[in-house]
Amino acid sequence: MSDDDSRDMMATPTQFHDGMSPRVVLGAFFIGFLMLPGAIYMGLIAGSTMGPAAEWVTVILFAEVARRSFAPLSRQEIYVLYYIAGGLTHAMAGVMLAGGPFGVLVWHQYLVQSQVGQALGMAAQIPHWVAPAIGSEAFATRSFLHRDWLAPVALLVAGQVLARAEWFGLGYVLFRITSDIERLPFPMAAVAAQGATALAEGAGESDAGGRASWRWQVFATGMGIGLLFGAIYVGLPALTGLIASRPLELLPIPWIDFTRDLEHLLPATPLGIATDLGLVLAGFVLPFWVVAGAFAAAIVRMALNPVLHATGFLTRWHPGMDAVTTHFVNDLDLWLSVYLGTAAAVALAGIGSAVTSLRQRRTAHGGAGRLPAGRGDFPIWIALTLYGAAAAGYTGLCVWLLEDDEFPLLFLLSFAFLFTPLVSYVNARMVGLTGQSVGIPLVREGAFLLSGYRGVDIWFAPIPYHDHGRRAQLFREVELTGTTITSIAKAEILILPVILGCGFLFWSLVWSMGPIPSTAFPFAQKYWHLIALRQFMWFSFTAEGGLSFTEVLHLPWAAGGFVVASLGLWGASVWGLPVALVYGFIKGVQSLPHMLIPEMVGALLGRYWLERRFGRHEWRRRAPVLLAGFACGQGLTGMGSVAIALIARSVAQLPY
Repeated sequence: MSDDDSRDMMATPTQFHDGMSPRVVLGAFFIGFLMLPGAIYMGLIAGSTMGPAAEWVTVILFAEVARRSFAPLSRQEIYVLYYIAGGLTHAMAGVMLAGGPFGVLVWHQYLVQSQVGQALGMAAQIPHWVAPAIGSEAFATRSFLHRDWLAPVALLVAGQVLARAEWFGLGYVLFRITSDIERLPFPMAAVAAQGATALAEGAGESDAGGRASWRWQVFATGMGIGLLFGAIYVGLPALTGLIASRPLELLPIPWIDFTRDLEHLLPATPLGIATDLGLVLAGFVLPFWVVAGAFAAAIVRMALNPVLHATGFLTRWHPGMDAVTTHFVNDLDLWLSVYLGTAAAVALAGIGSAVTSLRQRRTAHGGAGRLPAGRGDFPIWIALTLYGAAAAGYTGLCVWLLEDDEFPLLFLLSFAFLFTPLVSYVNARMVGLTGQSVGIPLVREGAFLLSGYRGVDIWFAPIPYHDHGRRAQLFREVELTGTTITSIAKAEILILPVILGCGFLFWSLVWSMGPIPSTAFPFAQKYWHLIALRQFMWFSFTAEGGLSFTEVLHLPWAAGGFVVASLGLWGASVWGLPVALVYGFIKGVQSLPHMLIPEMVGALLGRYWLERRFGRHEWRRRAPVLLAGFACGQGLTGMGSVAIALIARSVAQLPY
């Protein structure tokens, strides 16, 4: 299929309408006050988010109410509501902290009080504008309403304002370049646009016999499974934690760890299996060869680690370590270098693909042409000014916060006005051509190390380095749904106070219920330790008396990872093998096998049983709806559990 054919998969509307309405505003508050607390609890207990559930439930509920009121939602209202639902329940990458930016402050208080941070002597070096110092009364009362939280909260609010201004300005410029001028196809934009509107369109569908459409049947099935599983996996621990010192878990969250039990057979090898049924359903949806490649990588690591330990390459491991600690010390000894090498190969391949695609495009496809009337466009200079002001704001904050240590201003300006636009443009072209983005490893970290800076605070500073490449696709989705660009600007203005206000309220309530992490929040208690270990490893490279980067970066292993990944990508393209297999393998090398096993089970069930039963095309249509229904059911269980827990804890704390 040619680029033009790909671009025409969904016709660009000729008329555009504002998607912001009082009903959409009401939907935003519905998400903020009902979905956000469930998202917080789900992330802390099970490490999952409310994203799909929030989007499905909100759109379906409001579409049904509007349809029965004989005033159905327009396609533009549906998309803006869908967009707001996704924005409000977005999770912090790596930590699964959904529910607004105040979750980051809860994560920072854990870093300050963590045993690993105090043992390494770096917890005390975390600056006051990140979190209060160890021993602060704010930790004892577990409340943001303390003067020691004033600086972190102010910095967080400022960062939220600057982030939205930056991505909107630069994202719009990238959209104008890649979509209006270069006419890139953006293959995934049509899928996303059709999917968002189909959420409401399916609500009123029925077949010739008056029965509910297949979408509703599959969604209801997934919701039923999610409700039952969520009651056991999320509801039982949440509710029993109210009456017992330790919550009852019929299924250990987030995994069953076999590392210590099998260390005599497979030393230095983290082993276990995740207990979240959602991972099996995710295996239905994820590309089969990505899952297969990741699982193959887990098997390879499982076979190699004992050999590497016996030959003296994995020296930090010793018997008695659990999966988290084993995985971390293995990374320090060897695997971190392999990760960096494979990431560099992926980045180079992505950049090369973008350059090649640009050269192959005919010059006749260029030309800005006339902008569609009524799309809500505004002058480019306004977008550039918006981005420039936000980038300058980030730079000014860094200069102010790091003034005592004089981090080189040249690095900050390079991040703000060179690396961010360059990396964002490369990824905007990658998304426009292939639907996939690519990461360039160690740009930020490498700059910190090369600068010679000493101190932990640089890792928390709001460095103006971001990748806004995918924002170009967002604007293309907005265009395809016939929604004005100003609607998204209004949506962002609405999201900001809702996410800050509701996030502050519900994170304060959940934190006041008990320490985070603790036995009441199983996922956070187990998984946060690994994330903290990795972060403190990076902090130590610039801390006084910390690790040297040369101690954990082994160039021969990094070069080996780069060569193997490059050969794999080249061989797959030459011999016609699935390139996704190589990308999956690279992903699996970095992951715990615990999560990959249930995904592989789901992928095998989907490919070799369900596809044969329903037909390949039909099953691929049904699987995402089934997963969304499951997420909705499990999320509703989480919402109910957190409501009961909040009410019970609030009543228990009353003085009468």
